[in-house]
Amino acid sequence: MRTLYTFLAAGLFFLAATATAQTIKSETIKVWGNCGMCKKTIETAAKDAGATAAVWDKNTKMLAIKYDGAQTSAQKIQEKIAAAGYDTRDFRANDEAYKNLEECCQYKRKAATPAKPAQQAMKKPCCSKEATAVACCAENDKKDKSCCAATTKDGKSCCS
Repeated sequence: MRTLYTFLAAGLFFLAATATAQTIKSETIKVWGNCGMCKKTIETAAKDAGATAAVWDKNTKMLAIKYDGAQTSAQKIQEKIAAAGYDTRDFRANDEAYKNLEECCQYKRKAATPAKPAQQAMKKPCCSKEATAVACCAENDKKDKSCCAATTKDGKSCCS
């Protein structure tokens, strides 16, 4: 009987380990920056967003990340990096965050591409300055990241 419990416990352990291993993801993301200070800020932002490992190469501008897909996503990691002032393959940092970077960290940016008229008409309106963050998130789908830059009267981001 004791042997049966031992095998059962071992089986449950391996089952749990396998389930956990399946959610670990690895990706490489383009992130613009220039120097060692950029490296530290980019890697810290990625880890703050849930990456378990983050290594940015200043020569290739590539960030290698590992993360638990059940806890975070590449999108959330890129959003956090953009909030720190660095453009990624999918997100452009807002101009204020970029201007707050040290002078040596201000890389040459690509011009922002304006939204096409059809895309603009499809966007949901962002929350108003008078709204609270709770009301804002109720008004707008959190997946609609076009509203995330909007701040509410309580000073919170629409999507935080």
